[in-house]
Amino acid sequence: MNCFGIKFRITTFGESHANAIGCIIDGVPAGLEIDENYIQNEVDKRRPGLTKFATQRKENDKVQILSGVFNNLSTGAPIALLIFNENQKSSDYEDIKSLFRPSHADFTYFKKYAIRDYRGGGRSSARETAARVAAGAIAKKLLEKFNIHVKSGIFAIGGIEAEDLDFEYANGSEIFVLDKLQEDVQKKVILEAKKDGDSVGGCVFVKVTNIPIGLGEPLYEKLDAMLAAALMGINGVKAVEIGEGVNASKLRGSQNNDQMNKNGFMSNHAGGILGGISTGMDIDLKVHFKPTPSIFSEQQTQNEQNESVKFSLKGRHDPCIAIRGSVVANAMVSLVIADMLLLNASSTLENLKKIYDK
Repeated sequence: MNCFGIKFRITTFGESHANAIGCIIDGVPAGLEIDENYIQNEVDKRRPGLTKFATQRKENDKVQILSGVFNNLSTGAPIALLIFNENQKSSDYEDIKSLFRPSHADFTYFKKYAIRDYRGGGRSSARETAARVAAGAIAKKLLEKFNIHVKSGIFAIGGIEAEDLDFEYANGSEIFVLDKLQEDVQKKVILEAKKDGDSVGGCVFVKVTNIPIGLGEPLYEKLDAMLAAALMGINGVKAVEIGEGVNASKLRGSQNNDQMNKNGFMSNHAGGILGGISTGMDIDLKVHFKPTPSIFSEQQTQNEQNESVKFSLKGRHDPCIAIRGSVVANAMVSLVIADMLLLNASSTLENLKKIYDK
């Protein structure tokens, strides 16, 4: 499937080395201010070629709005966004067009469809996520109307974890690092892996603040389930934690329970979600990215003729996909929260009466 969301729904299209990528966003309420500069600024955060910590593929990633906007306001019609690809180097993939790169989607795509676009991975490339970030920017503008804010940054690189979470600092960091005291060490880990022709994994922390109580649709569109699905759908994500996450499996109930008093919750081990519904507390998420599978040391694999072969990769690749993945994770969380916000509008009769009673 190439669609995501229920009420606030996006469909993306395009491949890594095709003419363009883009998305269609359906369900945006009419009258929302669509700030083209804001969308561009969000997309620029994940744009390749900006630093030595990312792929050197040079793309302007200029976003074009094709429909659904008039006089800078959404019309209620589908909003179509387009981003042209400008710096493909398909020749880098000629030598491996019949090989399955280890830990890529090459093998599974070929076995499923009996055909694949080997140029940069085609549809399976993280290049597609630029369209998700553009759509996420529109979701964020909707959330801003309700003073809901989604923040993100790098929590860990190669096991070097943040001890402090400063989302404002992350906004100005080359690698979106949350803890300025760990930035130099985390950068060093990335550059050492890059020098070795290797890569390194990382963890992104996402926080949603000022979220209202009641978002989430039990039983099958639970807020935590939708967030996990959205984040696991990002290229390279191998695990998602909510609140205490895996640590909850090591605790007793007396340690993990969020007790309450007359002022509300006394802790937030649940990460802002109970029974699949938001509690009003901050939503805390950790998103774990594997090391970039595109590495430059010699590897062994299989080709389309089921023969064992050795190969060395060419091309331009991120030494740590978690860095730009931080921007994508932020966008995907924004899309889920916007979707749940719209779905919740019809959760009670009183909500509907506020709309239709004259």
